[in-house]
Amino acid sequence: MRIIISDSSCLIDLHKGGLLRDIFSLPFQFVIPQPLYKDELLSIPEEEKEVMISLGMEVIVLPGEQVGMAQTYYNENRKLKLNDCFALVLAETTEDSILFTADYPLRQLADSKNIETHGILWAIDVLEEHTDVPAQTLLDALLGYERDPLVWLPEEELKTRIKRLRKMCR
Repeated sequence: MRIIISDSSCLIDLHKGGLLRDIFSLPFQFVIPQPLYKDELLSIPEEEKEVMISLGMEVIVLPGEQVGMAQTYYNENRKLKLNDCFALVLAETTEDSILFTADYPLRQLADSKNIETHGILWAIDVLEEHTDVPAQTLLDALLGYERDPLVWLPEEELKTRIKRLRKMCR
């Protein structure tokens, strides 16, 4: 089973789209560094975070060596937050993992280190392909993302998926 190392942005966006619980039905192990879980998921209610844990989300405390690596990345890449660097280090040191993030500077650095990265649109595609989440639910999430100024998705890719799902919902 592949391991998804998540930063907070994608989990927050999945929550906004009403897809947070659905993502845990996929055949992946979801992991988040403890500082991100504790400090950045503030818009997700505590009871929903408890559900995430009960559905299999693992909260990882990084050992000192990995914290040091994250600090080094942060010092070298000031566009990133230290918490982003925790997710990067965890993905870098976890075999066969995927970094799940919407943060563009984090994705750029991960790509430069040959770390596989994916974001919300990938998650929508995987949910569509591998679960019984209704197309209307996925469409509603995408339409919500399109209207939300705090969710940044590639416009053309977003419109393509919206168009395809609209056809499916007719």
